[in-house]
Amino acid sequence: MFPRVSPLLRFSLPLPSSMARNISSRAATGAFPIVALAAAASPSNVQFFTPSNSFASPSLRFTTRCFHAGFVKPIETGVWAAGGQRGYRKVRRRATAKSKQKELELSVSICIEDDLPDNDSEILSIAELLRLNAPMALKLALDGLKDSPCKTRDTAITDVGGYESIELSVMLCNDRFIRKLNKEWRDEDSATDVLSMSQHVAQLNLPILMLGDIVISVETAARQAEERGHTLLDEIRILMVHGLLHLLGFDHEISEEAETEMEKEEEVLLKSLGWAGKGLIQSAYESYDQANSDSEISDGTLLNSKSQLSTTNANALKEAMSRGVKVVIATGKARPSAINILKTAGLADKDGIVSELSPGVFLQGLLVYGRQGREIFRRNLDPSVCREVCRYSLEHKVPLIAFSNDRCLTLFDHPLVESLHTVYHEPKAEVMPSVEDLVAAADIQKLLFIDTADRVATELRPYWSEAAGGRASVVQAIPHMLEIVPVGTSKGSGVQILLDHLGVKAEEIMALGDGENDIEMLQLASLGIALSNGAEKTKAVANVIGASNDEDGVADAIYRYAF
Repeated sequence: MFPRVSPLLRFSLPLPSSMARNISSRAATGAFPIVALAAAASPSNVQFFTPSNSFASPSLRFTTRCFHAGFVKPIETGVWAAGGQRGYRKVRRRATAKSKQKELELSVSICIEDDLPDNDSEILSIAELLRLNAPMALKLALDGLKDSPCKTRDTAITDVGGYESIELSVMLCNDRFIRKLNKEWRDEDSATDVLSMSQHVAQLNLPILMLGDIVISVETAARQAEERGHTLLDEIRILMVHGLLHLLGFDHEISEEAETEMEKEEEVLLKSLGWAGKGLIQSAYESYDQANSDSEISDGTLLNSKSQLSTTNANALKEAMSRGVKVVIATGKARPSAINILKTAGLADKDGIVSELSPGVFLQGLLVYGRQGREIFRRNLDPSVCREVCRYSLEHKVPLIAFSNDRCLTLFDHPLVESLHTVYHEPKAEVMPSVEDLVAAADIQKLLFIDTADRVATELRPYWSEAAGGRASVVQAIPHMLEIVPVGTSKGSGVQILLDHLGVKAEEIMALGDGENDIEMLQLASLGIALSNGAEKTKAVANVIGASNDEDGVADAIYRYAF
């Protein structure tokens, strides 16, 4: 049987014998002997993660760095064996006779977290298959590293020929377990599908490549499998490939190019292994496209339909600034979101477009920052409106996010809530235990429903346009999102407040927009440009209709009208 571990066990260390049954096997894939390893240990000596992102034993100390899912990196390493009730002890591997031809050993551990059902035949069957699948995927991924054309991958691991063995662990767990890990290591209090935790430290020059651990939530995987129309095994394989690539230095979050390279690598591995399904990155985008297939969606004027800032738009903005054009962000997003998006293009610093020290208009004009990034205006929702909207969210199971300065709050986990962070770059939503806890946590500037475009148009917008009365207004920038904001809210009013603060006249500015929330801003400016994929109401008030977001409409407008 498979090793089973209790919550927060550092499962790459030996596993409690009283909680698990061991499974090991040796198989050959090409020239690589494959060994699934597990050892025994006392449950009373389990090592737990700590909030400080480090833990220590008498002879080891572990530290972490962030990398998609929080990576554990040992400063000292060792091979561990069980020490009965006396704790762990460091031991030496027994010397083995050298073969005529040196072979690289792949040591793969498959673990099942203790809270998963003991008698779940599907999980046990998947774990049995992973015992063979994981080494196959690892070998193929390693084979492609040395001559990889990828430019964005961290190349700390490239040529594995100098190692005697490579160690990898894969764990199947539930949402509760992975949520705790996510909170401890990434400070994100929500379940996720997969976490990758690296143990590799190149500077140690060890004969063993301690690749790290992949943690997969079976519960989240099951939901995603149902949404994407394939089996649980298919989804877990997809998640394992995604996690493995992270351990090998790929990171889709650092740039558009990095995302493209990792997406392609996922596709190559899955096809080479003959596994069903598409890569996790591609699957995520297709899920959002399917949910909103009735409209062309762009998350903000600067971004394309994949919520990415294109290189062409980024270069146009840089050229505009180099020629003395002052560019200021006016967005429905929170300031951290805008900073994160523009950071990858080198546009988020004191000399860029946005930073914590630059002026800008955020959250639909409800937060305005002036010179040196100082707050000059804020407007909050009525707490009674917040309570009513939150109760509606719970009763009707509609995902809802509350925006408060640089924070996002929600009442329950949901894939669409997660998408606001992973796809739209907003701060990770903190799950609050109740409506009253959410309302009491902080002043709320706006509330955002996220659902299908059809449900927003036929249910949510009609209901809240009437229910809000004179207490709040509804604003829509994207077809599948509906915002509840204070009466009179508009980017245009926020822009006017900033212009007055800076001593700039409206006749001196050009404004670009695409959503209904941009109408007042385009009317205010001397030249208002609506992108061609924008809302019809927005295009109706514009002086010029430019190219679409996916056609680099911002760059086109800058080169045509800004110089």
